[in-house]
Amino acid sequence: MVQVYVHRNGRTTQEPLLDPAWLEAGAGATVWVDLSDPTAEDFTLLAEPFHFHPLAIEDAMAEMHHPKIETYDGCLYAILHGIDSTSSDLATHDVDFFLGANYLVTVHDGLSRSFPEVAVSCVRNDRILGEGSSALMHRLLDTMVDHYRPEVDRIEARLDGLEDAILEATDTREITRQILALKHEVTALRRVILPQRDVMGRLARREFSQISDEVAYRFRDVHDHVVRVADDALMFQDRITAMFEAYLSNVSNRMNEVMKFLTILSTVFLPLTVVAGVYGMNVTLPHLPGGDEVQFWWVMILMGAMAGGMLWFFRRRRWL
Repeated sequence: MVQVYVHRNGRTTQEPLLDPAWLEAGAGATVWVDLSDPTAEDFTLLAEPFHFHPLAIEDAMAEMHHPKIETYDGCLYAILHGIDSTSSDLATHDVDFFLGANYLVTVHDGLSRSFPEVAVSCVRNDRILGEGSSALMHRLLDTMVDHYRPEVDRIEARLDGLEDAILEATDTREITRQILALKHEVTALRRVILPQRDVMGRLARREFSQISDEVAYRFRDVHDHVVRVADDALMFQDRITAMFEAYLSNVSNRMNEVMKFLTILSTVFLPLTVVAGVYGMNVTLPHLPGGDEVQFWWVMILMGAMAGGMLWFFRRRRWL
């Protein structure tokens, strides 16, 4: 779907079609063309009338790219990632930006919440698109980055819950699955946010002629937000690593406790088995005091004394 917004004569309107005359330098118009979940026919707009570089068009048609920024013949091309609003887990989708002096073209899969929000604001507030195409790009990126914060807070809450559950976990497979799933989300966040931080940094350093000094200062604020998200992602990675190590240590300690109990049990029953084996032989053995009817009880008392003595010894050595 192609949506066209144009700001002329102090007013912003949504138009059904793009007029190439609006793209002329002296037209006095600022144009935003938004390609949401575009078809092959929609992509023809990138070649005509915009005449974007074929490599940039090829990247825009690809499903997924890492964040990057490049310049082509006076056009600034950037790939950045936004949050996928349809996924229950952390998932991102790439958004392509083509920025010119008086136009902005965006290409995305239609799963972003940021673009409908900004589109509604553009129609209601003429000043948004009237500030220029670079200011509009800043507003879109600022909205996209703001949507990262709830996802980061959700990951942090899950980390806190897992840290509490590790020490009391009985289902080791479930805890392992949750830790690995969370690690996968944090890794995906880092894979996207670290190069995105670098792109935002370049936008804030006034490297490109399409971005004025005033708008570059605004990008600094967006860059600061991305830096904080990147720092959180690095911290989450360290927490997950420490959490997994603590979990393995806890499982190992539980296994050691079980092995300790079984070892003590085997050690106690070993001499009892010897005594029972000796007195169970079908040969004549020396009798303990009393008649035949009390020999069984003498053996029981002997075995009980041996077991009690060994347990007392283990307790004294603090093995129990």
